[in-house]
Amino acid sequence: MSELEELKARVDRLETRAAITELASNYASACDEHDMPRLMGLFTPDACFDSPSGAMVANGRVAIEALFIELFKIRGPAFHWTHDVTVKIDRENPDRATGRVYSHAETTPGDVVSLAAMRYDDEYRRDGTTWRFKKRVISFLYYVPVTEYPRALNDPHRLTIKGERLAADYPESLPAWQQFAAQYNDSTG
Repeated sequence: MSELEELKARVDRLETRAAITELASNYASACDEHDMPRLMGLFTPDACFDSPSGAMVANGRVAIEALFIELFKIRGPAFHWTHDVTVKIDRENPDRATGRVYSHAETTPGDVVSLAAMRYDDEYRRDGTTWRFKKRVISFLYYVPVTEYPRALNDPHRLTIKGERLAADYPESLPAWQQFAAQYNDSTG
């Protein structure tokens, strides 16, 4: 690879990271604004949206749109913001990448003011110059009514979906978490 080709590849990787970070931010604002055309434009036509709890699962842009329409119909104002975004670009195909996005949200499902902390594990695809979500898996650390937040973090059932309390998607399910607990937690009190 020539020096110029190497420089072009490095610039492309930097631009890719910036574009994917912007993609994550655009997702948050499109959700908050209930801007369906903008939101759907962020997904590839064959995209997949998933969640370990099974509460948010859809395959294909049309199904993802239907999923979000139903969510938005019961949710009033919301504010999502993204934090850390990590991106790993496929060395064999620079039009593919994976990443993880950490975020928080203040939402109002069913008029209940709620707080959420989540992470997204993503697959991205570039079409021409535009990066989109190919796959997005949302995992919740917690999603609880704001009145339950002070007690929620110490309860493994800190995911509230349609009034039902479910086990959180992470960290208890993570192998590193489980290994640490097995190795260092003293069960004798």
